[in-house]
Amino acid sequence: MKFLLLTLITHQPDPVTGATETPAQRLRRVVDSARLAEELGYDGFAVGERHEDPFISAAPPVVLSHIAAVTSHIALFTGVTTLSLLDPVRAFEDYSTLDNLSGGRLELVIGKGNGAAQAKLFHVTPQDQWERNREGYELFRRLWDSESVTWAGKFRPSLTEAKALPRPLQSRLRIWHGSATSRESVELAALHGDPLFSANVTNPIEPYAELIAYYRQRWAAHGHDPAEALVGAGTAGFYVTRDSQDALRAYRPIFAARQKVARAHGLPIVFETVEDFVERSSALIGSPQQVVDKVLRYHERFGHEAIHLSADSDGLTATQHRASLELFQAEVAPVLRERIASRPLGAQRYLAEEAAR
Repeated sequence: MKFLLLTLITHQPDPVTGATETPAQRLRRVVDSARLAEELGYDGFAVGERHEDPFISAAPPVVLSHIAAVTSHIALFTGVTTLSLLDPVRAFEDYSTLDNLSGGRLELVIGKGNGAAQAKLFHVTPQDQWERNREGYELFRRLWDSESVTWAGKFRPSLTEAKALPRPLQSRLRIWHGSATSRESVELAALHGDPLFSANVTNPIEPYAELIAYYRQRWAAHGHDPAEALVGAGTAGFYVTRDSQDALRAYRPIFAARQKVARAHGLPIVFETVEDFVERSSALIGSPQQVVDKVLRYHERFGHEAIHLSADSDGLTATQHRASLELFQAEVAPVLRERIASRPLGAQRYLAEEAAR
């Protein structure tokens, strides 16, 4: 199994202390987190894309390029790239540049995006976002795969024998399709033989397991080898300690702060107590053995090869968060890597494919 750290670069008061960083401090902390992830042996680092409060993750290729400059081998993920909002030509230019600068470490995860701000900033609405996502993906893929592209679509000017530069380092970029509950993303991934990354955050396991089963069904229906289907999944929370009660005790105020925010915004409350959250959500909170057992239970339903954990302390102290990341790598990751086979990511995949040519 492969392990990524993910940040959506939230910019808001600490849920426990109430302290707020400046945007510059927050962004520098993301870069520091990526360096730490590589130092501790994580396989990838992911940066999300959002265009509204409380996030400052509007420019993942800029952040990931900075991370590429201060790391050497960790895979660089988006989580997700909102192709429904972007000009696919400009997105290609950004990510092809990043691919070259990083030595082929890029793994793209795309999605339609969400939130009210995108309608105001980009004039993308719920009525057209899926079509924009599909069209953006298909043009982006063609630009990556071909030096000369002639194309006509609905949402941007047509292209005639267009050559987008720089040409990428990876001849075939792996593009994952991020999905929470939408079958549209699943269908697009299965149609094109791409991997799926399930959000797996808000709800208990059932809707996500159903969606992944649907992906595998559609994958086979489109004529792909079932053994080649590739799935990743998120986690709803993360804190590993040797004593599970210590983990629960530390996470309790964090959970309470999250519930308070959710209620203030009128969001549905899925898990009423922190005990219920730890038991029925995908959160990895507890002792190393408890975390191993939960990941294996989820793997029985998902068959996934990669998971992401939070790159952010999310109310924990920096010392607590680092200790948790270290303990996970020391006692959880080795067990799961041995038990769950997984394919290479980033430059490992790129170099292996180049060697096989």
